Amino acid sequence: MIKNVIFDIGNVLAGFNWTSYIHKIFTDETLIEKLRSAVWDEGRWDRLDWGADFSKVLASMINAAPECEQELRFMFSRIGECVSRYDTSVAWIQDMKARGYNVYYLSNYSRAIMDANHEALDFLPYMDGGVFSCDVYLLKPDPAIYRCLLRKYNLVPSECVFIDDLERNIQGAINCGFHGIRCESVEQAQRDLNKLLEEEKTCL
Repeated sequence: MIKNVIFDIGNVLAGFNWTSYIHKIFTDETLIEKLRSAVWDEGRWDRLDWGADFSKVLASMINAAPECEQELRFMFSRIGECVSRYDTSVAWIQDMKARGYNVYYLSNYSRAIMDANHEALDFLPYMDGGVFSCDVYLLKPDPAIYRCLLRKYNLVPSECVFIDDLERNIQGAINCGFHGIRCESVEQAQRDLNKLLEEEKTCL
């Protein structure tokens, strides 16, 4: 029986779109590609989500594209703009709580983004807790991060459903015994979650 609904954050409870953000502040496509490579190649952004020191990660990005140092620093000075608040999140969480489910988050999320845009995370006080990757030095889909959440709240995997926008993270949860729903849109994820919960009730 499902007792716990576990949410990813980016593109599930809040918007995350680095590509739109970078195109908003720069127009030169050659520059944008250099910045993309410096930020994302060789797992540099992942290191932020993992919890590495921001100044060291930024330095590694600058080393990857020294001619773009000014642009990289400017990009990170406004980095909170790549995250957007969803009006649907608090109501979705409250609905799950009203129906008797515990609600948690499990997210690859960096302290840099968190500190830059608190408003996008206004749903957190309504949740029962969760795990941010940057706090535990683990990243989805590493099985250890799913087990970390289970241990922290004494959860049973078969009693959990996990919602994420990335298939690899859903598969990681399923491999650990969770139910999984991929979020391609909030409306679709809500429908699929309600269907799963209703189907389970009819089987009891």
